[in-house]
Amino acid sequence: MSNEMFKIGLFGIGLETYWEQFDGLKQRLENYLSTVETKISSIHSHVINAGLVDNIDKAFEAGSRFRKEDVDIIFLYVTTYALSSTVLPVVQKAKVPVIILNISPETAIDYASFNKMEDRTKMTGEWLAYCSACPVPEIANVFNRTGIAFHQVTGMLENDDECWREIKEWIEAARVANTMQNNRLGCMGHYYSGMLDIYTDLTTQYKYFGGHIELLEVEELASLRKEVSNSETEKRLQQFHETFDVQADCSVEELEKAAITSVALDKLVAKYKLGSIAYYYKGTGNPENEEAISSIILGNSMLTANGTPVAGEYEIKNVQAMKIMDSFGAGGSFTEYYAMDFKDDVVLMGHDGPGHIAIAEGKTKVRPLKVYHGKVGKGVSVEMSVKKGDVTLLSVVDKKDGTLMLLYAEAESVGGSILEIGNTNSRYKFPIGARKFVNDWNSHGPAHHCAVGVGHIGSKIEKLGNLLNMQTVKVC
Repeated sequence: MSNEMFKIGLFGIGLETYWEQFDGLKQRLENYLSTVETKISSIHSHVINAGLVDNIDKAFEAGSRFRKEDVDIIFLYVTTYALSSTVLPVVQKAKVPVIILNISPETAIDYASFNKMEDRTKMTGEWLAYCSACPVPEIANVFNRTGIAFHQVTGMLENDDECWREIKEWIEAARVANTMQNNRLGCMGHYYSGMLDIYTDLTTQYKYFGGHIELLEVEELASLRKEVSNSETEKRLQQFHETFDVQADCSVEELEKAAITSVALDKLVAKYKLGSIAYYYKGTGNPENEEAISSIILGNSMLTANGTPVAGEYEIKNVQAMKIMDSFGAGGSFTEYYAMDFKDDVVLMGHDGPGHIAIAEGKTKVRPLKVYHGKVGKGVSVEMSVKKGDVTLLSVVDKKDGTLMLLYAEAESVGGSILEIGNTNSRYKFPIGARKFVNDWNSHGPAHHCAVGVGHIGSKIEKLGNLLNMQTVKVC
């Protein structure tokens, strides 16, 4: 799992008084902690292990270390009973989300062997190696009363796939939160005039996602197009033919324009270190700007497939959703309702402009369009369907109280006829049926765009919402 900036903090807890009382207990618990570190490191390699915190001094030291190391999330491994006073300073000083790991070393105590032990001191020491559940209510109480949000995973150290799947998902969600916090979103042009649902407050986007938003001029892209060399254009044309299924009726002139714009886009992304882009521009009355925007689709599709998602119509909220989906490894293609098929009980969904070609069913076609519906210009566009199988839809929703919400649904991309109009579009079947899905989804007041990615990743989105302090709603 990549992301060098993302760091995990880990510490175990215990009661210093126990070590002299119960021979071997400390070493045993440290071995358990080492096992947890190994397992977490296999998911993400950058783990800061502060060791077994068993007194106040170590608690302050661990908190300071986590803060200095700039960890993004803390896993608190409850190895045995410990005082909440040795836990609180760690989390208070670090000021990052905390996951309580209530993990038992085995499925159960061997009661028969345990009760045959003749030394009651050794019996107590043995029990203490299993009593990880004991202090969790105390810790939860203190966290609640001091305003610290926390989450829990309960399970076993070994042979517990459910437990470690949960831990992995928390790590993935924290990594995506880190990606969003460090993402640079480029906004080029202006809103599509009249689409009131997509307007959003940029400061609110900062509040929940962090990162940086760079406001860009289309003129800069047009200027960069002039710097593209013939060799760069030829190389990009070759990449187009390798990447796409370019239809025979596409004109060489329009493909060359698209290649020049694609190279210029890459230069723009590199200059501002962009991780996502929202764009729209009419370009009316300025031929250079109009040509830049009308030839942008292929380049944006390649960017989207390579980790820099691009949303048309200046849909800032939706490119945030696309970035989340892509950061989870699910893709995230720009989508809206296209039509309903009551015969097959599916919803056709897609969009014009760029598509996430990395999650396409087969090779994405490039088709010529004499008109971009509702937009200025003409040129070449992409036509694709999302891979057949499980999919997740995600929308970032502006609520009426000024907060943001994550809205998602899990569905299936199914086969059947699509509209061969040079747009992305797919057929989606929902477990609650097309009619109820549409009604339920719309009832939450999302914008008309959403992001579609492959796989069912709702449980990860739920965890991300918790980490970002965002309400998360599941439709199905």
